[in-house]
Amino acid sequence: MKANVLLVDDEQNILRTMTICLESIGLEVTAVSKPDEALRIAAQTQFDIAFFDLKMYPIDGLQLLTEVRKFSPDIMAVIVTAHGSVDTAVQAIKQGAYDYLQKPFDFQELKHFAEKVYEHFKLQKELKNLQQRLHEYQAAENIVTANPQMLSLLNLAREVADTNISVLIEGESGTGKELFARFIHGASSRNNAPFTTVNCAALSESLLESELFGHVKGAFTGAVRDRQGRFEMADGGTVFLDEITEIPTTTQAKLLRFLQSREFERVGDSQTLRVNVRFIAATNRDLKEALSTGKFRDDLYYRINGVTIKLPPLRERPDDIPILIKHFIEKFAGGNIPEIDPEAFRLLTNYQWPGNIRQFENVIERTVLLAHGRKIEVYHLPDEIKQQESKRLVSLEELEKDYIARVIHETPTVEEASSILGIDPATLWRKRKKYGL
Repeated sequence: MKANVLLVDDEQNILRTMTICLESIGLEVTAVSKPDEALRIAAQTQFDIAFFDLKMYPIDGLQLLTEVRKFSPDIMAVIVTAHGSVDTAVQAIKQGAYDYLQKPFDFQELKHFAEKVYEHFKLQKELKNLQQRLHEYQAAENIVTANPQMLSLLNLAREVADTNISVLIEGESGTGKELFARFIHGASSRNNAPFTTVNCAALSESLLESELFGHVKGAFTGAVRDRQGRFEMADGGTVFLDEITEIPTTTQAKLLRFLQSREFERVGDSQTLRVNVRFIAATNRDLKEALSTGKFRDDLYYRINGVTIKLPPLRERPDDIPILIKHFIEKFAGGNIPEIDPEAFRLLTNYQWPGNIRQFENVIERTVLLAHGRKIEVYHLPDEIKQQESKRLVSLEELEKDYIARVIHETPTVEEASSILGIDPATLWRKRKKYGL
């Protein structure tokens, strides 16, 4: 792990000795004898570690540290002083220095000290990287995919997460648009602030305006008290508007003004309020059609469409079906993970999933529930999945296997199952062994 070091000392002998020592342990050193020159360099280059002499003119080491932190805020600084004292050390550490080094020192002493500083830097860097990876994992934990297109979209979402650009997420119902919106919020520096959602299709025009912007007491019938809107409630965080094409044109004009200025008035009020929110919108409709018919304003479209993320339907990501089956079975089965019959697995894989992930999750939850911790069979699946290949001719063995599995599942004892099937228990045992039931 490379580290860029800014070394500043007005004694040339000290500067040369320290440069040789720091470079000997693998550090990249920029050595400067004048503090004002160091400031100029620091404004152009990011540094990881600094060694600053305390007594310099016209800027001392502590003042230099304060100024350099404006350009390299995470720099790990060491103050070097020939006037070492407890007071000096405490003052340096209070101002953010990692440690102080007292002159005079020999080469081996300096090397040992520098190695300790370098090891601490590497540990801090590794910890920061681990925290970032954990943060990203926690944000994306509900999005299960190995599909290259989906992974590319996740990378795009991660890249724009910590910006203020508006994001439009397109995709069929059930493709996970809200999950992506939550991922963007979770991967941003706003993640500790509110994430609020509004389903624009579920509210009338008057209710939607009040839901977004709030209202004051007496603004309309039923407004018995002041109420904050979602934009106000989400100040500092993220607002997610689902089904944005359902917003009436009059409300679209007010939304456009808000997106341009982040200013608004509550319904029935003249006081202008201002908030700082990230805006994410989603739709399962064809926005181009809404634009061409005049149902959706062009200027609002260009305002919400800073970055577009178009989620593919589940039928276009067949490579995700196996890992989604495993994921949802584990989610709903708890500790007792049932096996799945190969034919049931094949039917799940081949189905077109018009309801996408939402439908898929519901189906797996149903099958796990019906299996009661035992093997998931074809007859546990909903009719629309079982009947997708109703014209496919099957062998007598397949028919026998499915029927025996169903009878076993629905009867409490082997004797009763044998009676219904019209065979003796020994024969049933052999057939169960044959079919792996």
